[in-house]
Amino acid sequence: MSQSSIAANRFGYGLRRGEAGVGDAKGWLAGQYRLFQPRPAAFANISSRAEIATTLADFLEGARAMRQERKGSAEKADKSDEMEARRLARGAERDYYTSLVGARFDAAVASDTPFVERLVHFWANHFAVSADKLAVVGMSGMLEVEAVRPNVLGRFSDMLLAVEQHPAMLLYLDQAQSIGPNSPVGSRIAARGGKRGGLNENLAREILELHTLGVRSVYTQADVTEFARALTGWTVSGIIRGPVARLVGGERRPGDFAFANPIHEPGVRTLIDKRYAENGEEQARAMLNDLARHPATARHIATKLARHFAGDDPPAALISRLEKRFLDSGGDLKSVYDSLVEAPEVWAKPQAKFKTPWDWLVSAHRALNLPALPPRQTAQLLTQLGQAVWRPGSPAGYDDLAASWAGPDALFRRVEVAERLATRAGTTTDARTLAAQLFPGTLSEATATSLARAESPVQATALLLVSPEFMRR
Repeated sequence: MSQSSIAANRFGYGLRRGEAGVGDAKGWLAGQYRLFQPRPAAFANISSRAEIATTLADFLEGARAMRQERKGSAEKADKSDEMEARRLARGAERDYYTSLVGARFDAAVASDTPFVERLVHFWANHFAVSADKLAVVGMSGMLEVEAVRPNVLGRFSDMLLAVEQHPAMLLYLDQAQSIGPNSPVGSRIAARGGKRGGLNENLAREILELHTLGVRSVYTQADVTEFARALTGWTVSGIIRGPVARLVGGERRPGDFAFANPIHEPGVRTLIDKRYAENGEEQARAMLNDLARHPATARHIATKLARHFAGDDPPAALISRLEKRFLDSGGDLKSVYDSLVEAPEVWAKPQAKFKTPWDWLVSAHRALNLPALPPRQTAQLLTQLGQAVWRPGSPAGYDDLAASWAGPDALFRRVEVAERLATRAGTTTDARTLAAQLFPGTLSEATATSLARAESPVQATALLLVSPEFMRR
């Protein structure tokens, strides 16, 4: 691949139909930092986090009132009203989710800064939430909008804190109602004969294992428990139930981050051999800052970035250089990206990465200059292709390996979608001319021959979309 092809397709999402090719490849990539818009036009009309959270809060309050009414009724309990309210609430939250999926896709297709857009999506998958729980459905996309996009060109520590305090993450990993066993609330529960506290270790474990240090690195189970104790009190206003809900009031809007000291586990904590004083919310914040700068975190992030840009089995030398830049810069992400762009390994191996369904569908719409689809259709297409947005089903996010996306069934689904996209592009598309524009100096003789022999313009366009050049980056 030529450098211009690698810059456009591996670092970005491919050229748009009729777009001028990349000249100075490295300069083009670096120039995107200045042009990047954290809140592009596609996001102008999305609902606010407060609106999304208020819809959910209204349902939760209504459901609570229905349950109280049933308790006071002598008649047989009928849950049909509550079930109908839940159905309506889930539908409303799904509408918020779908709208955000459409905005994300349209922003990527229209972007003049596709390298930075790719980085946004990389980090959103690194800090994955999954829109499977009712409390997270509408909120899932807001984590990317509010925590990732504003920090993608900043320091890793700032992004880490924004993500871990975001309501989508706190709700997804059950942190919002984690109660310290020896906190004032935990002690009162125990005094009434209940189970002492309700410590939840999910968020602490995923921060250590997935977000920072990496699995099987320098932490132990004792570190997970200590970190979980420090995180107690980190919660969300307005959309939680039980004893925690009554502690979070004041002027906060539904969906805001809140610290509830009455559920915070008191005491000095030790995480990876370092002691942290008891100072409420700041205890876990100090731990996050240290985790963000830890050598194991640098290694973990460097490995994932190298894998995303240089191939499924990235060179050890590249990982080491990215790791060093991360540490030397104090986690300055632009410095790490610069090191990545300057790495000869990233430019050496042709078509090193197999496109995920998201990559492929975005690049196809850019290449064909297709009109925007209704958000629901976009969400359905990505689900059909096997990569529903913000729904990986696991805090680990979607895999970044060819083996996960290149199976026969997955390829067959791409062929089906390619035919539909080609039909939408119509008979005026000349796939031969388009291929030369999209892959300057890169198009193989086999693909060129295949396009020339196609029985129709629509068939030629479909063949281009499933060619080796288009399926890989």
